[in-house]
Amino acid sequence: MKQFDIPSIFRSPIISKVKAFRKNQDPRKKDFSPTVLDFGNTQLYIARHFGFCYGVENAIEIAYRAVDENQGKRIFLLSQMIHNPTVNEDLTKHGIEFIQDTAGKQLIPWDELNSNDVVIIPAFGTTLEIEQVLKDRGVSTEKYNTTCPFVEKVWNRAEKLGTENHTLVIHGKYDHEETRATFSHTALNSEAVIVKNMEEAGFLAKCITGEASKEEFYNFFKGKHTPSFNPEIHLSKIGVINQTTMLASETQEIAEFLKRVTEDFAQKTKVDKTFADTRDTLCYATNDNQSATEALMNESLDFAIVVGGYNSSNTTHLVELLEQKCPTYFIKDESEILTEKSIQSFNIHTHQLEAIENWIKGSKIGITSGASCPDSIIDSVISKIMELTNSEKSIDEVIDSLS
Repeated sequence: MKQFDIPSIFRSPIISKVKAFRKNQDPRKKDFSPTVLDFGNTQLYIARHFGFCYGVENAIEIAYRAVDENQGKRIFLLSQMIHNPTVNEDLTKHGIEFIQDTAGKQLIPWDELNSNDVVIIPAFGTTLEIEQVLKDRGVSTEKYNTTCPFVEKVWNRAEKLGTENHTLVIHGKYDHEETRATFSHTALNSEAVIVKNMEEAGFLAKCITGEASKEEFYNFFKGKHTPSFNPEIHLSKIGVINQTTMLASETQEIAEFLKRVTEDFAQKTKVDKTFADTRDTLCYATNDNQSATEALMNESLDFAIVVGGYNSSNTTHLVELLEQKCPTYFIKDESEILTEKSIQSFNIHTHQLEAIENWIKGSKIGITSGASCPDSIIDSVISKIMELTNSEKSIDEVIDSLS
């Protein structure tokens, strides 16, 4: 796989050795079991796959190249390139400004941009409408477009299905940048509707079978379907595509459910309804990180730590998985680990940062991070934990024992 040139502040002396050890042991990535770092009185279970994925490293390399190549020019990102505060803060220090926030709120008016400005497209991509706005302002976006290849893969698959008159069911969060971009690109070639979870897929199934009326469809999916969508016409040929920010297992569950509903209804009523196989749109990194987290759940963990940006959907899904198994703390970096008695953890249900006392509940600790989290932060988290637990072995001693 391609090696990217990313700033040294994101590299790690600890995790890089762990990943190199596992890659040497398992080059085909068939073993999803965690790596165990035994410090004597404490054991860290490091997820097999986590941290920067291909798309994130590609985006970081392009963004910093844009800074190097455009000294003296104004440089903008459409929104957060990735959902990690450390990365975004460093980009800001390098003079990059954000045009929008992650919800699409305008921070810098479009009419302030001109043809001399540099605009970077974030890893999630952007909408065709925004691309046109930039084109109208004379701003070129081709050179510094960091859209993840696996995001574009979904768009390409949607385009092909659209030319075959399939309606696309997008499994995603409607207000997320990636979903807004995918919806825009998909709508160019086909009808589309966005479903967030199995509950919404269940209602869509009723629309497929006619149990729910056209009016009920429009009320339920208001603002989440293409303007000319007619459920009485456009649910005859469907396919499901996913977003990298969603649980891959849930996408598969939704696809299998809608396939079953479509085929059963067609068989019973002799109505021509078909379902396209779209499993090839699943992002490998999302899949690997989530599978590695599920393997982590098979261990007898006393608690787990998930590291990453609090507005990162793929990181939140790792928390959702692990908290089914054991107490799970969601932190942005080592600064949230206050003392051996107290930690600040982000509650994904209340969206609040909470102070938790007596958080070290045993010696077996699971650790993973989202796809936008630098490995250097995991190094710092490990070092902090080892300091607070008075580990019997040094980090160097434990890491050296892997070779």
